[in-house]
Amino acid sequence: MEPVVDTTGGRVRGTTVGGTAVFKGIPYAAAPFGELRFAAPGPVPRWDGVRPATEFGPTAPKAPYAPPIDQLLHEPSIPGEDVLGLNVWSPDLSGSLPVIVWIHGGAFVHGSSAVALYDGANFARDGVVFVSINYRLGAEGFALLDDAPANRGLLDQVAALEWVRDNIAAFGGDPDRVTIAGESAGAMSVVSLLAMPAARGLFRRAIAQSGAGHSVMSAGTARTVAGALSDMLGVAPTRAAFAGIEPKVLVDAQERLTARIRGERDPATWGEIATDSMAFEPCVDGTVLPGRPIDLVGKGAGSDVDVLIGHNDDEMTLFFVPLGVDGLLDEAAARGLAAAYGLTDPEAFDAYRRARPDARPGEVAMHIVRDWMYRIPVLRVAEARAAHDAETHVYRFDWKSPLFDGRLGATHALDIGFVFDNLHLPQAAALAGSAPPQELATRMHRAWVDFATTGSPGWPPYGDERTEMLFGDTCTTADDHEADLRTLWDGIR
Repeated sequence: MEPVVDTTGGRVRGTTVGGTAVFKGIPYAAAPFGELRFAAPGPVPRWDGVRPATEFGPTAPKAPYAPPIDQLLHEPSIPGEDVLGLNVWSPDLSGSLPVIVWIHGGAFVHGSSAVALYDGANFARDGVVFVSINYRLGAEGFALLDDAPANRGLLDQVAALEWVRDNIAAFGGDPDRVTIAGESAGAMSVVSLLAMPAARGLFRRAIAQSGAGHSVMSAGTARTVAGALSDMLGVAPTRAAFAGIEPKVLVDAQERLTARIRGERDPATWGEIATDSMAFEPCVDGTVLPGRPIDLVGKGAGSDVDVLIGHNDDEMTLFFVPLGVDGLLDEAAARGLAAAYGLTDPEAFDAYRRARPDARPGEVAMHIVRDWMYRIPVLRVAEARAAHDAETHVYRFDWKSPLFDGRLGATHALDIGFVFDNLHLPQAAALAGSAPPQELATRMHRAWVDFATTGSPGWPPYGDERTEMLFGDTCTTADDHEADLRTLWDGIR
């Protein structure tokens, strides 16, 4: 029998798959088009009858990944205007189970909840109600425009969490045991939500995979981006003017602008985004996001929330290796890249070389950029929370993919198939190859389930000993791993 649930928007009918009730494409906010374009998320208009919830809903306007990344990351696009939707997997509609709300990655311009690897059936199998959400991307979600609320994509995430608070009990979830989780831009969103006043009280735990609290821009930089985009479009940087631009035209323009920023890499013009190249990441607007998340966490924001946070050992290979960039960097170019990311002392580069003595210059450079973008921000969150006695568990994903003759390593996004225990899906092989270790997926998936259920993933929290779990061919804890490299970033990152 098909499951039917009454929500604040109306009744929805899902499907039953292997004993799990599955609902897809449920709107949590009104379609952000027409008069609501570039507005804060509005309430869902209530519908009559029973709404089918059997297919993923429309995806936010976005461009596809460029080759060859498009062959490595699954990126479905579904037309339609009800882009502010979510999906639910529940093992027991009458239960009161822990809940995980998944926020997808994609540099705030790609991604959706319809990605195959995000199927939540295995979390439901293990006693968790799993929810995945969409939110507005790119300029639609993050361009700072006159007379429009800032950080609309983050406001969408808050609206989804409010929907969970008000509705998840009808799906068998406990609204007082909600864990938010995300990877890459989703993890950056998670730490932003930790710091946002509007999100306070909407979740009890948080998981951030390969993202932390540094990846935001100032309001000044956001205005520079919006001004450059408006110049490209030939309109004023206002809500009214941008609302007159077709979504596809807007996406094409933001892609050209991002390419320009990446090509110029000029901090004098582009501020914080000259190094991370994310032209539409959240901005510190003073209201939705009162400060940099890492600074607000340092002042105690989110200290009542349990946190699990970590990164992958070879994050940057996804962006270097498929394009062959790792082999193009000579010694001078690699040292120049290190300096651009703040390591201006030649001895710092030499320290990274000693850590991987057989590495080519490009591989040393990737190790440095990994630390700037991922590892150090992760550790800064853990350090900041430890100062407030807020429990934080830290991990590193170490298993190496055999692809690209082994050069891909423990790359960005490789951990997702393991965490979801979805290595059997064809999309997992794009990064993990044909024979990834199921036992590692079993171990990681269980840690995520245990954390959502109890607040502990199974190893000691980060404190004076700086304990991390290393997930690899063997799983073991290490104290203050790569301490000599960590200290190089003191005062820099």
